[in-house]
Amino acid sequence: MRPGGWGQGSTVTDAAWEAGYASVEGFSRAFTRAYGHPPSSVGGAEGSTWLPAGNGIHFHPPTSLWVHSTEQTMNPLTDQLVRHDLDDTRVLLELAKGLSDEVFRQVRIPGHEVNAWEGPEESIAVVLEHHVGTKEVWLAAIDGDDLPERPADASAADLLERHDEVAARWLAFVRGVEARAGWDDRLIDALCEPPESFQLGSVVAHVLTFAAHRRQLARHLLRSAGVETDDGDPITWLRAERGEHA
Repeated sequence: MRPGGWGQGSTVTDAAWEAGYASVEGFSRAFTRAYGHPPSSVGGAEGSTWLPAGNGIHFHPPTSLWVHSTEQTMNPLTDQLVRHDLDDTRVLLELAKGLSDEVFRQVRIPGHEVNAWEGPEESIAVVLEHHVGTKEVWLAAIDGDDLPERPADASAADLLERHDEVAARWLAFVRGVEARAGWDDRLIDALCEPPESFQLGSVVAHVLTFAAHRRQLARHLLRSAGVETDDGDPITWLRAERGEHA
């Protein structure tokens, strides 16, 4: 699948036909599974990206097949952990969008900290902002960019927009590390004072660990605000993705 080949301004329907799909629904499901967000949320700077194919064969409309005999797909466990985190985050942000601003920012666990260096996370708003912002900060370090802007007054809708943007980049980063077997590669993070060195595998493990914690913490806080939520079980998520019944 190669979004950069569609041309800027294409509709989802046009892209589905050009990519060789028989239905828009099938294309949307495949795109969301691959990139972590629906095709309707793709921005203008998405770029050209090849995704791994299990058999190493890519369909290149209208007539060509491009074959990569050594191509490897991502480890299924890593793939499920990363994609479940991204999908589950979106579920929680959609729920948070239904809250009033007052309820969204209400202090519910005074003095609570997830990490001492990140400060208190006492409300639904701050927990979810730190959850989304963690991936933004790590990707800035990986890409050599400046620290991202993180407005203190971001709404749930703002966070959902930020999540949809960072999700595709984070998924592409993890898949890139897996594809080149680069888990032991090291990142020199110039955003730290002084700069620090991190093993890439530990970075991904760090993000997934605190992401899981914050997602469950967000569920607890949403329930305290009267919002009904599921339990965030990845088994249930995978069954739903595959259309299986419990």
